[in-house]
Amino acid sequence: MKKEEKTNVMRVLEGKKIPYSSHSYEPDATMTGEEIAGILGEDAALVFKTLVTQGKSNTYYVFVIPVAEELDLKKAAKAAGEKSIAMIKQKDLLPLTGYVHGGCSPIGMKKQFQTFLHETAADHEHIYVSAGKVGFQIELAPQDLIAVAGCKLANLVIEEGMLG
Repeated sequence: MKKEEKTNVMRVLEGKKIPYSSHSYEPDATMTGEEIAGILGEDAALVFKTLVTQGKSNTYYVFVIPVAEELDLKKAAKAAGEKSIAMIKQKDLLPLTGYVHGGCSPIGMKKQFQTFLHETAADHEHIYVSAGKVGFQIELAPQDLIAVAGCKLANLVIEEGMLG
């Protein structure tokens, strides 16, 4: 019997005695977050993506939002107390966080950055985030994610009908 592969995220959660469920799927580089939610058999509102940004002050911030949503950079900047915020370049993700694009988790980054979780996460019993490797997701209670990643809840997404 094949032993389940453990990611650093899973080891961090186990070390802090935080309950979680792991889910794996056959990764495909073209897969969207909504498609991953479908594979998990879950509503896309429960599956969150992790975005890494840099503020005007050069400080890095992490934003965790539902996969079907788009980060509102003005709201993100306001939440972080910055004048402006921009997404980091994809090539900078691995050296900065230790994670690759499509496998970035708010848990277990090389360095703990200030992390914000979209406020709708608190409405659910459980949510999914990357387990730190493409093809792996973890399911956990939002309050446990808030505790382990030091998240602050905020309204972070572009509202329907507000796309410019």
